[in-house]
Amino acid sequence: MNKPIIFSIDDDPQVLRAISRDLKTQYSSEYKVISTSSANEALEALTDLKNSGDTVALFLVDQRMPEMEGVDFLHKAIKIYPEAKRVLLTAYSDTVAAIKAINIVQLDFYLTKPWNPPEEKLYPVINDLLDDWQSHYTPDFKGIKLIGYQFSPKSHEIKDYLAGNLIPYRWFDIESNPEAKALLELNNMSNADLPVIIYEDGTCACLPTIRQIADKVRLSPQIKNEIYDVVIIGAGPAGLAAAVYGSSEGLKTLLIERRAPGGQAGTSSRIENYLGFPAGLSGADLTRRAISQATRLGAQFLSPHAVNDIREKDGYKKIILDDGPDIVSRSVVITTGVDYRKLEVKGVENFTGAGIYYGAATTEASACKGKDVFVVGGGNSAGQAAMYLSKFAKKVNIVIRRDDLTTTMSAYLIEQIRLSPNIEVLANTEICEAGGGDCLERLVFMNIKTQKKTTYGASALYIFIGARPYTDWIHLDIIKNNKEFIETGRDLATYDTFRKIWKLKRDPFLLETSCPGIFAAGDVRAGAMNRVASAVGEGSMAISFVHKYLAEV
Repeated sequence: MNKPIIFSIDDDPQVLRAISRDLKTQYSSEYKVISTSSANEALEALTDLKNSGDTVALFLVDQRMPEMEGVDFLHKAIKIYPEAKRVLLTAYSDTVAAIKAINIVQLDFYLTKPWNPPEEKLYPVINDLLDDWQSHYTPDFKGIKLIGYQFSPKSHEIKDYLAGNLIPYRWFDIESNPEAKALLELNNMSNADLPVIIYEDGTCACLPTIRQIADKVRLSPQIKNEIYDVVIIGAGPAGLAAAVYGSSEGLKTLLIERRAPGGQAGTSSRIENYLGFPAGLSGADLTRRAISQATRLGAQFLSPHAVNDIREKDGYKKIILDDGPDIVSRSVVITTGVDYRKLEVKGVENFTGAGIYYGAATTEASACKGKDVFVVGGGNSAGQAAMYLSKFAKKVNIVIRRDDLTTTMSAYLIEQIRLSPNIEVLANTEICEAGGGDCLERLVFMNIKTQKKTTYGASALYIFIGARPYTDWIHLDIIKNNKEFIETGRDLATYDTFRKIWKLKRDPFLLETSCPGIFAAGDVRAGAMNRVASAVGEGSMAISFVHKYLAEV
């Protein structure tokens, strides 16, 4: 955390040097002393300091300055830092200025020049004021600030990206947080510019794109190697494991992710059946540990970048990015995982990002405090989301088409849900319609058995209704099953087209696709177990097959 600031302003360079010297001598261990001879320059600096989360503890300002009087400066400065202590400095007793300062800016002290010796005339005054300030001081948030409307798809997209990439940020709802309006006014922006992001260095951007944010926070690094040993596409548990093992074993490794690391597991509030963590761990924590481990071992991480295609030439694999240079690699591991299926119901598309969310329970949970929310789906992801939301929401309703959860959800989650007083399971039920104004306000449900329809007031709907593999981007001759999952290993032999594609004398390795040197691991692979532990196992196993492939080419 940065030190609080003592800000001194005086247009006389000799006086400024003297006051700055005395302040630094006494207070530099606990405070940062900033001095300037220009009141206008000081006001400009205050905006940047406020944006970057720095705090001014005390202003020490000369009254008679050519650009503006000290009282007028303080009148403007306290709009930015209303809690800062205010000391006016003058060369002689100025009763009019003192009265004006007390009435307009609630002056804390009136100090005359010279202040020698400072041990008697300066430090006791400043010490008393700083002690009083410290007793009420709460450190400002140091990090990214995001200002926007709660029910804005663009705001939700940015929040989801920041949270998914483990970037600390603070959310300011323009409709409920007075500080949000103050920050807009401070930076001469209006509601038309929302969402607005204020970075840690104090710079601002209105309506930023995800790529612009990534470039600013340095999550989109330059590609360092001309040829990689292995490129891993997708940073879910399988991809992260592959990156850790590939880099630890000396391979030039690049991990590419189109959105945020962790995949669906990364959005999980609590994974309780992962080996070695008896108290469970969050998907974000698992992701953070894996990313740190992989980068420490030498893996490079490229995000957010989507891969549009893979092409083969002279035994090398060329990865075609949506925006950026082509990447050449000797082998590829596809770990793109799955996406949640869309809920094709009237009104859902209208409120996606404005009360209706696919996954994202951890990102938007705080906005559900004291409200009724709904979770659609009966798998573990839905159960984990319901348990997390129950800490905030007044009531959580789990909507499923089956009679109960026993065939789709782990027993430990079913028991936790049963014991939660504010979670209810709506069995044999499906959603017919979503409605509202600017955001979701109601949902219409139908009982599958009785066909009876019921309307509920709803503040949020979280959708976890199964998954489809993210393989649409693959145009190479990689065999997929009828559900678009990638086939690997021995199962490839059951396809008539396999021998037309596969020209090597050996059979494919266990996780190898129909294109030699291209492997698939995790949920994107046909026959995968859809568990975090199995995905991690497959990701690490894929690297062993990469070694075998590289040894023969």
